Amino acid sequence: MAAKKYKILFVTSEVVPFVKTGGLADVSAALPQSLAELGHEVRIVVPKYGAVDDRKYKIHEVVRLKDLTVQIGNKEVVFSLKSCFLPGQRVRVQIYFLDNQEYFGSRNSLYVDPMTGKDYKDNDERFILLNLSITELIQKLGWIPDIIHCNDWQCGLVPAYLKAAAEDNELFNNFKTLFTIHNLAYQGIFPVTTFKKTGLPEQLNSKKGIQLNGKINFMKSGLIHSDVINTVSNTYAHEIRTSEEYGSGLKDVLSKRKNDLYGIINGIDTKVWNPEKDKHLPKKYNFKSIEAKQVNKEALTSRFGLEYKKDVPVFGIISRLYDSKGLDLIQKVFPDLMKLDLQLIVLGTGDNKYHKFLDKMSHKYKGIFACYLGFSDELAHLIEAGSDIFLMPSRYEPCGLNQMYSLKYGTIPIVHETGGLADTVIRYNEKTGQGTGFSFKKYDSKAFLKEIKRALKIFNDKKAWLKIVRAGMKTDFTWNSSAKKYIDLYKTILSNN
Repeated sequence: MAAKKYKILFVTSEVVPFVKTGGLADVSAALPQSLAELGHEVRIVVPKYGAVDDRKYKIHEVVRLKDLTVQIGNKEVVFSLKSCFLPGQRVRVQIYFLDNQEYFGSRNSLYVDPMTGKDYKDNDERFILLNLSITELIQKLGWIPDIIHCNDWQCGLVPAYLKAAAEDNELFNNFKTLFTIHNLAYQGIFPVTTFKKTGLPEQLNSKKGIQLNGKINFMKSGLIHSDVINTVSNTYAHEIRTSEEYGSGLKDVLSKRKNDLYGIINGIDTKVWNPEKDKHLPKKYNFKSIEAKQVNKEALTSRFGLEYKKDVPVFGIISRLYDSKGLDLIQKVFPDLMKLDLQLIVLGTGDNKYHKFLDKMSHKYKGIFACYLGFSDELAHLIEAGSDIFLMPSRYEPCGLNQMYSLKYGTIPIVHETGGLADTVIRYNEKTGQGTGFSFKKYDSKAFLKEIKRALKIFNDKKAWLKIVRAGMKTDFTWNSSAKKYIDLYKTILSNN
């Protein structure tokens, strides 16, 4: 018997190539695309921000979905859902753009007001509209999904609205909801007055409902009302329900739902991140032609004004420069690092204190350390291909992508054993010769430095090093393998009647 094909409605606040602030946008294009390639029918709903270009993407009106109205507090809000397909793909994935001039169309920025640098004051109303539009879409379209897949706090009210709608309308008993946490630190927290705007049943305006610490919390709503929850790695799923630090105030809510909480690692886009096909590289390579990696190493060192030395490892860092990404550890070990036989290259932007620090160090240690304080896609690819070792000591990391890119590019990662880093990098074991990288458990500079020194020692054993490189390059982090796990999870949700 052929496996059942699912209808999936994927609700998100950003999708590449239309709009992006972070990894959520990449997932929101790649996962639906992979699911469609496996034969499932996926449709995406996303707001139509001012930056989305109608003409370029052939976005058109849908008569049935024009001029719909919902109530936000005392305000009647009119919106339409326009449509196009995810561009440049073999299998078609339809997108519905939530079109409303006041809340989305008049703003190019997604969540933060560029004038003030702070969140838009009406973010509660903007995302209430996104959440409410889902019940309207389903009623007007007559397309009944099996699964409604919601992502992060911006979609956290969807499961609550669907449950409320099911009280009056049989139609809403026909599907299940999955809520994916991409980063628990961002929760959509608003004053209690926001509750009136939601139109949700009054009993939810409580500690048992969607309040947390006297505020309305969109993330909490998603966690308590969805049928099943998942996050983007097994270890992160464990951390957020067992540790106060990782749980960000929601640990107890998550531990109550531990039987409904799963972890699935994000995939990487191997059309873009693949050393055999990477258009940014001076020389493409694979494991069989691993010597060609040296051409990229030479190009990288010369690009940053460092001398190319085949037997001296280049350490790469591509990161947002914040404490949470482990920059505090890097700062602490810096003087010790500079005494070792290595070269270090950093690419990233972030906290001003780290900009100042790295800038100062690049003058002090000219010849062994160089940095580019900004972002460049081309340099990111060159650093992944030209480095020997990649440092990623994040304090916490729901999934992380750079460690997977590094493995694919034969660049050995050194990571803090947390979240997705723990799930994707297998710590090298000298006795068995097994492993794909290096990791340290305790989040402190001593443990980090010790692991760096261990990696340097093994780097000099060419045979052992090559074995680690080969094991990393063979790992399968494609979206295809992640999408299959999502399909298994959908199956689990739908069988839990």
